[in-house]
Amino acid sequence: MRISDRQRLLYLYLREGWRRFSRRLALGRNTAFRFAGSTPDRLIVAPTDLRAVDPFVAEEILQGRFPLAGRVLDTEGESPFEIDLPSREFAVRLHSFGWVRHMRAVKEEEAFVRLRHVVNDWIATQGRFIDGIAWEPEIIAQRLIAWLSHSPIILRNAEHGFYRRFLKNLAFQVRYLRHVADTTCDGEARLRVRIALAMASVAMPASESAIRKAARNLDLELDRQILPDGGHSSRNPRTGLELLLDLLPLRQTYVNLGHDVPAKLIPCIDRMYPALRFFRHQGGELALFNGATSTLANELMAVLRYDETAGAPFKALPHINYQRLTANNVVVIIDTGLPLSPELSRTAHAGCLSFEMSSGKHRFIINSGSPKFAGERFRQLARLTAAHSTVTINDRSSSRLSDSQFLGPIVTGGVSRVALRRQEEEGQPDAVIASHDGYAQSCGLIHERDISVNGQGSAVRGRDRLFQPDGTDPVDSHSAIAVARFHIHPAINLRQHSPHEVYLAAPDGETWLFTCRDSEVAIEEDIFFADPSGMRKTSQITITFAVASVPEIQWILSREA
Repeated sequence: MRISDRQRLLYLYLREGWRRFSRRLALGRNTAFRFAGSTPDRLIVAPTDLRAVDPFVAEEILQGRFPLAGRVLDTEGESPFEIDLPSREFAVRLHSFGWVRHMRAVKEEEAFVRLRHVVNDWIATQGRFIDGIAWEPEIIAQRLIAWLSHSPIILRNAEHGFYRRFLKNLAFQVRYLRHVADTTCDGEARLRVRIALAMASVAMPASESAIRKAARNLDLELDRQILPDGGHSSRNPRTGLELLLDLLPLRQTYVNLGHDVPAKLIPCIDRMYPALRFFRHQGGELALFNGATSTLANELMAVLRYDETAGAPFKALPHINYQRLTANNVVVIIDTGLPLSPELSRTAHAGCLSFEMSSGKHRFIINSGSPKFAGERFRQLARLTAAHSTVTINDRSSSRLSDSQFLGPIVTGGVSRVALRRQEEEGQPDAVIASHDGYAQSCGLIHERDISVNGQGSAVRGRDRLFQPDGTDPVDSHSAIAVARFHIHPAINLRQHSPHEVYLAAPDGETWLFTCRDSEVAIEEDIFFADPSGMRKTSQITITFAVASVPEIQWILSREA
């Protein structure tokens, strides 16, 4: 390890230590008495929830079964908050109360009584002690948004005692969340905390100064996290969708109540829409980069129907560093960036120079994506370079991922610089040429990738070159073995045509031929982490080559007539 790497790790440890110390100092002793205060006498408004409702989930909950995070917990009449939960992800979903929205699908009074019973259980078992998952800032923020948005069904025909307990606990959570907001981890969690506090300031009785302060804090976080190109600082395509599902109702709540809308809220929403459409394949799915998982069509349409920006997607998002090539019905999206900070890299993937390619409504080349409900081991596997459609060298990832319990799963090294140029000459195919230094230290090699799409959208050409930092080809003694991987969507059928050719066929018969003459092409088993139903078997195309003898490979995807 170089001295600079040691210095970097030391800095990261000191930074995380200071953040934890500051948080502990700010909190002091977490007792219910510390955050006690007056109880509001009413709620002013219930913001809209744009997320889809599933009647099946509602019926299961009425039967005492909670289908969350890919698991089903049968409480057998007990409180779900007093029994062992199947996983951390299950606990997050349970305590965040996003599942309450499904109860809108039922009309029987018994359902609302059951819902109040569960909420009352939470207040009794979790609401008095600030501890555990339930009191992590992002979970509190999600719970506040859910409780405020669905207060009409939670409080429907409620007796006065429950009504008062509910409002008292809501106010308690708001006071606590306001206190810890500044110590929340950077990224989506901190922004969602500010969204929840802004929503609470207008949905619950508050002074004008409190409303203005919550709006001002939201503005500061929006301005910091939503970059000029509309992308979120996490570089995760799905984060923009998740945030819009909360920002759109918040905007409408400000407007409906006649409050001044936070100055940055509408401009940020308007910027986020083009970025969201940038990552959208024509079949409606979002690209799978940097922690993105499956996106259901109704989730995306719930947000896009409010899109007033219109227009074709951008060719590039220069602040979060992605490129897009299109021709006819073919879309190619390429990751040409790296994490914007160590703290924002907790969910970043080592997928620099990976790409996805779709034609019409079918995705052909994909990244493996992030599992929606799987455990931490699979989440970390999905972050490795091998889970992306790019090149690995000596089975290493292009970015180093920390396994330190103290630091968390941040990126601690690897790619530090990406060089990029875009070629758009009349009469020539649009092309992206990019390189990264992720293997410069470990293998003494730079990876350069050149991808182009012809004007008819009938051919996608690629070139992967590995060279030494001084620009020369690897010497004969170089022992590095490289593998170029092309992960295939599970719906696509592969058929080996020759040692250098593979056919890719979509369910409707659309077929592309993958060809590489520089080395043999193989079909191997693979895992698609981001399938809506959970992890799923699929296939990948691989090209393995010894760098000393084959420093460059060229490949082509051509549409079959």
